[in-house]
Amino acid sequence: MLMDAKYDFGDAVRVVRNIRNDGTFPGRVTGELLVRRGRVGYVKDVGVFLQDQIIYSVHFLDINRVVGCREQELISADDPWVDSAFDHRDKVAATKALAIDGEVKVEIGEVGEVLQVIRDAAPGVVYHVAFAAGVFAVPETALAAHALKEDGS
Repeated sequence: MLMDAKYDFGDAVRVVRNIRNDGTFPGRVTGELLVRRGRVGYVKDVGVFLQDQIIYSVHFLDINRVVGCREQELISADDPWVDSAFDHRDKVAATKALAIDGEVKVEIGEVGEVLQVIRDAAPGVVYHVAFAAGVFAVPETALAAHALKEDGS
């Protein structure tokens, strides 16, 4: 085991964000979803990338796929897990007007981008979302998925 590695061979781990092909997974298109966040796998190997990043080969038995994961993409399978509707970089639309001190900053339907997912917030998942007016902490109940138009906007 590497000195600073948090996990070791055989440890059960959960991915905390969607893992997509960065171009290094053979036989799959770049950007294709490889493993959905929340899925549990088992550490098969531990290595180093560019001498400063620990990379774990994780075997997801239910889909029979081994994927390289960075340490920040993993938690112990025994740690509490709260699933979320959205992930980092997802486009979302406000389903409620967002206001500060009674002044509406984000209108219903305005589109933003998820910057961070906070799963341990009460009473549920909260997102840091970048809108034109700034970054706001928004509960999951105030967001909907944004459907891209054919022109990509």
